[in-house]
Amino acid sequence: MTARISYEHELKELHENLIEMGRLIETAIKKTFEAFEDKDYALAEEIIKDDRNINDMEKVIESRCLSLILRQQPVAGDLRMVSTALKVVTDMERIGDHASDIAELILRIHGEHDFHSVRHLPEMAEEAVAMVHDAIQAFVAQDEKEAQEIIKRDDRVDELFNRVKNEVIELLKQTGDISDQSIDFLMIAKYVERIGDHAVNICEWTEFGKTGKIKDVRIL
Repeated sequence: MTARISYEHELKELHENLIEMGRLIETAIKKTFEAFEDKDYALAEEIIKDDRNINDMEKVIESRCLSLILRQQPVAGDLRMVSTALKVVTDMERIGDHASDIAELILRIHGEHDFHSVRHLPEMAEEAVAMVHDAIQAFVAQDEKEAQEIIKRDDRVDELFNRVKNEVIELLKQTGDISDQSIDFLMIAKYVERIGDHAVNICEWTEFGKTGKIKDVRIL
């Protein structure tokens, strides 16, 4: 096996690891909102425990990236691709952490609540999950154009976050005795907004991998 074929084989495995980690974090986010809607506290506890699997996958990817850099000594675009994977996996790990954070809030709420009382929260979560999925796919494909389109979609997540804030305010006006629960709803929305921000970061690293620039500033 030539050095180039060996490199491409290892790069393919890296891409597969990234996609698998992406599947894990997408599943974690979706499960948090299943647990939230169904008041399934056992599922919330499972999400928190499963976060270790995401952390383990992060270590596998970091190890593979460092192996590629040290053993294959990639240059130019190849080096950018591998080095940005180290950045992307950090954002992915943080997304997993936020899913776990939401699960912990669900356990804290642990009582009667109306999932649909904050009407735009489920839609906000769906938008953020879709952004994460598409951002990882764009990174693996090194599709800069698609990454730029995904970044624009963060405006929708921010718009929904503002709607959730307004709904929480109305909820507090109508039912002041659930103020703690309302604040927890707002915290969940904030974690979802951060998930969208991490998806944007992944897209910006995709741009860097292709151009050596981030936000039109040349770094490498």
